[in-house]
Amino acid sequence: MASQQPRLPPPPPPPLKKKSPPATPTTISDLGDDLLREVFLHLPSLPSLVRAALTSPAFLRAVRSSPAFRRRFRELHPPPLLGVFLDIHDPSIPVFAPIRRHSDRDHAAAIRGADVFFTLLPEDDNDPDPQWSMEYCGDGFVVLVNWEIKKMAVYDPLTRSLDLFPVPPDEICCDMYVEFHMLASEENNNGPFHVVSVSHEKWGAQAAVFSSDTREWKVFPFSEDGYSSLNGTLVNGSVYWTFTSGANVRVLNTATLQFSQIEPPLHTEGQEEFKPGETKDGKLCLVCAVQLMLVVWVRRPDNNNGEDRWALDKTFSLQDDTHNISRYCLDDDVSLNVVAIIGGFVYFSTFCERRPNSCHFMCFCLETEELSKLCTVTHSNISYPYIMAFPPSLVCNKVNPQLEGA
Repeated sequence: MASQQPRLPPPPPPPLKKKSPPATPTTISDLGDDLLREVFLHLPSLPSLVRAALTSPAFLRAVRSSPAFRRRFRELHPPPLLGVFLDIHDPSIPVFAPIRRHSDRDHAAAIRGADVFFTLLPEDDNDPDPQWSMEYCGDGFVVLVNWEIKKMAVYDPLTRSLDLFPVPPDEICCDMYVEFHMLASEENNNGPFHVVSVSHEKWGAQAAVFSSDTREWKVFPFSEDGYSSLNGTLVNGSVYWTFTSGANVRVLNTATLQFSQIEPPLHTEGQEEFKPGETKDGKLCLVCAVQLMLVVWVRRPDNNNGEDRWALDKTFSLQDDTHNISRYCLDDDVSLNVVAIIGGFVYFSTFCERRPNSCHFMCFCLETEELSKLCTVTHSNISYPYIMAFPPSLVCNKVNPQLEGA
């Protein structure tokens, strides 16, 4: 009989596997700068970008380190209009009418944070009227002048940065009609700026420029090409003056401070005044309001010789089914006053003699043909749209050249 083999003990149970810790969820803070910037491009507006960037040093670094991102953001999101200054009680400081968007809390916060009363301007406690009048509004700045104390001010209502300097010399502004325009850096609102003054008399005009670097006015020679009784419009580095008589458009190149003239569009004599401005892609344009119709001319190269010519671009009727202005204006005798054309948006106000205190400030997009009512205003002969500029807090003065294309 075969011997019985001893029974082997059962094998030991396999060791229990340790449970791996649960994966940490990925948050927006874990994203790299490139992905962060892609996310930021989907934000609805510039005020939303400001709010998001200032919540984290990493977010702020991502925005500051890429000029290319900021350019792309501006292309996708037009700078928001925060309100309009109305020059009603000249020469007192103008009234501000805000653009109310109750569904956009970031937009509302930007308006609340703006010093639209210019509280930092110097004033005399014994004089209830400060005598500061607005002369220009653009790129987030306003330019004001006080002829009583012979001072000018460049002021950013959002950052409250104030720069005071003297008015131009008496030789070019005494007993003459004077207008002002400002040239600021697109990328750095805290950087140097220039203020151009143009003094008009019936024989011509004379330009001068103030530099924030030198703190001095430089006066340029008198020109017979520049006379005008109305303020010009600064577009892409040049000031343009248009006339209802069909006379030539007068131009001042702010880089050379030289005056010149260009021909007006054809068949414009007898029409209302054309307002110069720029299309979305930066082309010089002229817009005229004829009753409730907007006529748009664009300056572009001629196909035959390549020289710049005026070409009738489009005519928009604001009475048709698409943009029926009667939704906002109940009167039949409404007229339009074109205020500015900025980045392809036409800003204008309505006017009715029977209701002068109930006008509408409106916007028409030349690209989408969308008509929007922005706010109700009191009639004003001079209006200044106040558009939010890219804030200096989101711009780094010292940028790595390797990141320029980021």
